[in-house]
Amino acid sequence: MSPSADAPTPSAIAEALNLTTGQIVQEIGYDDDVDHDLRDAIEDLIGDEMEDEDTQEIVDAVVLWWREDDGDLTDALVDTLRNIEAGAPVWLLTPKAGRDGHVMPGDVQESAEIAGLRVMSTLSLATDWTGTRLASRTS
Repeated sequence: MSPSADAPTPSAIAEALNLTTGQIVQEIGYDDDVDHDLRDAIEDLIGDEMEDEDTQEIVDAVVLWWREDDGDLTDALVDTLRNIEAGAPVWLLTPKAGRDGHVMPGDVQESAEIAGLRVMSTLSLATDWTGTRLASRTS
């Protein structure tokens, strides 16, 4: 597979995700199919490894890898709010259209609303993954 022209550079990821060195980022939904270059870029940006889904730390952001068959998206989004700093972003990463596990944008919108989140922006973060920035309705 050749690299995609729409896959951003690590500096573009830094700008898009608005993450900085020293932030604590929780990663949920890790599996073999995640984009490892994107993961590495995030960890390079924050200067540390991401926390796993069982962390008890209060985090500055959450990265949620989600595929259509992973279960109930609304429940997963509610779980991301368990230990996140007020106003911090939840980055929902889903396979792009045409890829296995693609999640329809309407499903993302509906699940986010039910979970008390709103869709802020959606962008291409990797060859096979789209990132949707979610925020609490009060932020």
